[in-house]
Amino acid sequence: MADDRGDRKDSKLLSYVLRHHPDAAGLTLDAQGWVEIDLLLAGLTTRGTALTRAALDHIVATDGKGRYAVSDDGLRIRANQGHSVDVDLGYLPAVPPPLLYHGTAERNLPSIRATGLERRARHHVHLSATVETARQVGARHGRPLVLVVDAARMHADRIAFYVTANGVWLVDAVPAGYLSQPP
Repeated sequence: MADDRGDRKDSKLLSYVLRHHPDAAGLTLDAQGWVEIDLLLAGLTTRGTALTRAALDHIVATDGKGRYAVSDDGLRIRANQGHSVDVDLGYLPAVPPPLLYHGTAERNLPSIRATGLERRARHHVHLSATVETARQVGARHGRPLVLVVDAARMHADRIAFYVTANGVWLVDAVPAGYLSQPP
């Protein structure tokens, strides 16, 4: 089994291929974002990364963020969210908790105050159920800032929320009026 650094490198490559550039491994995702594992492994090998099925299973099982899903029959894999390629993950609208959180870098606050949270190149804005998770997300982008999302009011205003298999909340956008900073 690869060391932790190798696992992280391989996981980042999987994320890159399954969320943003399947063509980098000569792949095409189906409409729901799935690809056959055998084709993925062969495509990664031709790209210069020889990953075994056991190593792939280890990455999926130990990924702390639950980024990946393997089909019930064990033959296909997809990323759970965060795609910039066109896929329909099939998530149904869900009732969110009263508050959700968004982690970002402090430097983004002026733009967020002006326009709210926008999905930009992704399919959705990602929200967290806990302050700590949002803080961890924000720390990846610089000095972390956690914003509080009034999800109950958004839901009452008929804005649709979705929740992924790994507990990430998704929404098309969060207008600035639904955001605040924690005290």
